[in-house]
Amino acid sequence: MNEHGFVTVSMHELERIKIIAAVAEHRLKVVQAAERLALCERQVSRLVRRYEASGPAGLVSGRRGQPSNRELPIEVRARAMALVRERYADFGPTLACEKLRECHGTTLAKETVRRWMRDAGLWIPRKQRPPKIHQPRNRRACLGELIQIDGSDHRWFEERAPACTLLVFIDDATSRLMILHFTATESTFSYFEATRQYLEAYGKPVALYSDRASVFSCNSHSSTPGKGVTQYGRPMFELNIDTWCTNSSQAKGRVERANLTLQDRLVKELRLRNIDTREAANAYAPHFIADFNGRFGKVPKSTFNAHRPLREDEDLDLILSSRVPRRVSNSLTVQYG
Repeated sequence: MNEHGFVTVSMHELERIKIIAAVAEHRLKVVQAAERLALCERQVSRLVRRYEASGPAGLVSGRRGQPSNRELPIEVRARAMALVRERYADFGPTLACEKLRECHGTTLAKETVRRWMRDAGLWIPRKQRPPKIHQPRNRRACLGELIQIDGSDHRWFEERAPACTLLVFIDDATSRLMILHFTATESTFSYFEATRQYLEAYGKPVALYSDRASVFSCNSHSSTPGKGVTQYGRPMFELNIDTWCTNSSQAKGRVERANLTLQDRLVKELRLRNIDTREAANAYAPHFIADFNGRFGKVPKSTFNAHRPLREDEDLDLILSSRVPRRVSNSLTVQYG
């Protein structure tokens, strides 16, 4: 009961008061009340006596409004929050809890720290945070200005053949499929084959955009001695084609979304034509590309074609190869492998 004489009750307690009042007024039997409240008859009788003595307030817990017996002392909370504000204001609750224990000898449950930080405004639950808005990257203006490339490992032939990899080259400005190449695995030489098809069909693009797979990015300098350039990056440098690696799959969203479309449409087209080998699929790929681009291709902002022709001195057999530097010893020998 508060200072104004009102009693605050929950919906569950209100239902209990109605039933106990009916028993006290002889409108309901004790047995029936016990069944409805899931209590024993003796407990219902005690509640009736409390209701008759104190009214509805007698059915409300006497601990209402009082601190819990397990509540930590207010001094502990004040000291912990002072330390968090001073040193760990930008820490998450779990890490702040660990630092309080390791550095200050204050052992608390992480959920306790989480609740205290939330009440103090130092932590906002993930569900209550405003959503992050990512500004979509604008398309490039010209065909061939940026080509997104990726490999998709999938059961392209369903149960008719083992899973394999499809290398996808898609133009950023137009969303046109440029090359589809079925191969066993996503390897450097597989990309050499697909890149050669691209260069012979369209010429040299300005830049290629890929993920940070080991084919494109030097994740370990020990495997790429010298300047840390991969076996795929070196020939692109010789051909004056920029290679960019993204840190997230969302950045190359056009090729990622194209992979999802291909895993639906291309798989069904291969099934209808009973194609179950990589060779037959590669032969069919140009026909699928033409139909796909006719349906989903976009008109570029500029009519300029950014592709550059191959020079006469650019021998693809020599450029698209694996090279490993080795030093000739004093005995005029070379060690490899």
